[in-house]
Amino acid sequence: MFWQKELECMPREELRKLQLDKLKETVQRVYDKVPFYRQAFQAKGVEPGDIKSLEDLRKLPFTVKQDLRDNYPFGLFTVPMESIVRVHASSGTTGKPTVVGYTQQDIVNWSDQVARSITAAGESSSSMVQIAYGYGLFTGGLGFHYGAERVGATVVPISGGNSKRQLMLMEDFGTTLLCCTPSYALNLAEEAHENGVDFSKLKLKTGIFGAEPWSLNMRKELEAKWGIKAMDIYGLSEIMGPGVSYECICQKGLHISEDFFLPEIINPETGEPLPYGEKGELVFTTIDKEGFPIIRYRTRDISILHEDKCDCGRTFVRMERVTGRTDDMLIIRGVNVFPSQVESVLLEIGETEPHYQLVVDRKGTLDELEVWVEVSDKMFSDEVRRLEDIERKLRQEINSILGIGAKIKLVEPKTIPRSEGKAKRVVDKREI
Repeated sequence: MFWQKELECMPREELRKLQLDKLKETVQRVYDKVPFYRQAFQAKGVEPGDIKSLEDLRKLPFTVKQDLRDNYPFGLFTVPMESIVRVHASSGTTGKPTVVGYTQQDIVNWSDQVARSITAAGESSSSMVQIAYGYGLFTGGLGFHYGAERVGATVVPISGGNSKRQLMLMEDFGTTLLCCTPSYALNLAEEAHENGVDFSKLKLKTGIFGAEPWSLNMRKELEAKWGIKAMDIYGLSEIMGPGVSYECICQKGLHISEDFFLPEIINPETGEPLPYGEKGELVFTTIDKEGFPIIRYRTRDISILHEDKCDCGRTFVRMERVTGRTDDMLIIRGVNVFPSQVESVLLEIGETEPHYQLVVDRKGTLDELEVWVEVSDKMFSDEVRRLEDIERKLRQEINSILGIGAKIKLVEPKTIPRSEGKAKRVVDKREI
């Protein structure tokens, strides 16, 4: 059984000493190796030697997503490229992704983190793990793949989509653990019901679902439809990928792997750290990452941290499930979507008005994105074929930029509400 009990159940005092040693080493390394961090530290009037306690973390500057874009692609790496064995990337606002790199040791550490999540969910080396997250630059598929292999489980690397094949292999192979987005798990359950799958004959016991926000009500629905334990997992590529935090079978929050990451909750307006139990923006500092360490990364995710010991015996701080964000980023079927990505397409094509809105809804079990775009009076009264051409061009370009399918709806002038302040670019009809 893969359970790193000596680390996951480490006394808090001992853990804090380990964290401080790792933090000091990481701060010195980024200061020495990354010009961006050296300049950021100097601008704040702080040097590596000023970090004498974990409380001194607040002296360090924040890192935001724009900093990753400004240093695209490899400007924040602390090792030469010959030491990087893999890169992953998430979508950026202007078509350029945010890129992260991993050394061989980083891959081992990441595998351990995901292995912890699989073990905490009650699975083991005897498990049959069906991975229906996407493989590729997205961290989900390969993150779970390596973690499941680290546990010693049997991996079915099917990736996303092709639901009938998913269900066939689930039955034939005796899948015990399903790893995918919660919305896709619901979709699979509906497909199974429509195709007459006998749920009682399935060996599925557990689902580890992440990559998008989901509610406790959705958990109940997933558990009822599949007859499984539905477990939450959290991660983001900038920090590592899936496995930054994970639920145990107590399901009372997600344990953060604090031997790898220092979590904080801050006031999103002032940047001031908040105490345990208060809601705010989640911030992470990596303290055991070689290729791409990151200091005080503002995730924009809203959560609450709890320090009390869990009934499972793990001493790591737990975070509550993410309840929202401080920016306008959407997560649709596991993909990050920014309104500014759509805006850049509209401006580049230049055949519509610059007024648009993203409408997100959940039809059945899957999220759907519809982009409303205003066209001029003259164009709206133009021939249908002309409008169809524009719609097709927008759909192809937006789908290419976002990486997911989106419907395009051309609307008359003044259809989209105007605002004296910040334009309301997103209408999210999902009940999360």
